[in-house]
Formats: sequence, structure tokens, C-alpha cells
Amino acid sequence: MYDILDLYQEPYDSKRPVVGVDERPKQLIGEKKKPIPMKPGSPERVDYEYVRNGSVNVFVAVDPKKGKRDAKVTNRRTKKDFATYIKRLVDGVFLDAEVIRLVVDNLNTHNESSFYETFDKAEAERILSKIEFHYTPIHGSW
Repeated sequence: MYDILDLYQEPYDSKRPVVGVDERPKQLIGEKKKPIPMKPGSPERVDYEYVRNGSVNVFVAVDPKKGKRDAKVTNRRTKKDFATYIKRLVDGVFLDAEVIRLVVDNLNTHNESSFYETFDKAEAERILSKIEFHYTPIHGSW
């Protein structure tokens, strides 16, 4: 816990940003019946029934001190998806950073093995040399 708190107390450094990364599954739903449009004296009416159109995963990275955020929607939340998203941060979103200090939870995809299983050794090591993992406490509510 103190590791994370200490990171957030540091002054902003664009070469070593502190970036929180998390993901969330999201159900895609549609309307079973068309809503009845609003008219004078009557609000729009929407039926409670819906159609399930599958689900997706949403990755989000937030650099709170810079006021910068990035989001990417993927079909799933696998090690490959995580590693590919972090590569996007390293090679694009935070291109000028020397090291991105990632604040992540303890999900089984949030570790070095994700990169070695996704990329060849040289590429995995290149990406890992640009990131530093900082884990939130287990059972900690952030």
C-alpha cells in the first residue's frame, strides 16, 4: 500500500508517469422493442426487456497528474490482450516516457509472463524495459 501511496505523492514526471491500468467486462445490450418517442406532456417510454448482444472487455489507462487517459475495447481479457494493450501504451500513448510506472491489481494477466507468452523474447524484453509494475494491495478496495 505504501508503495502506491508514495508513487501518487511524487511530483509529476513526464519521463516516468504513474499510470493506473484496469479492465472491465461490459455486457452489450440492445432494445427488444423500439422506444416510444417523447411528445408534449409525455416522456419517452422505454421497455425494460433487452436483447443480449454479447460482451466485451474495456481496458483503461489513466495518468491522473497529466489528465491523460486511454481506452481500448477488446473481445476478451486474456494475457495476450493485456500485453498488446500495454505495448500500445509504450509505443504510442506514452511514447516519450522512459519508464511507465503501471499501477495494476493482482489479476493473473498483470505480470511479465503475459509478454513472454505473447511476443518473442526480444520484443517482450523491449516492452518490459519500459514498464515497472506496482501492485495494489490484495483485498484492498481502491
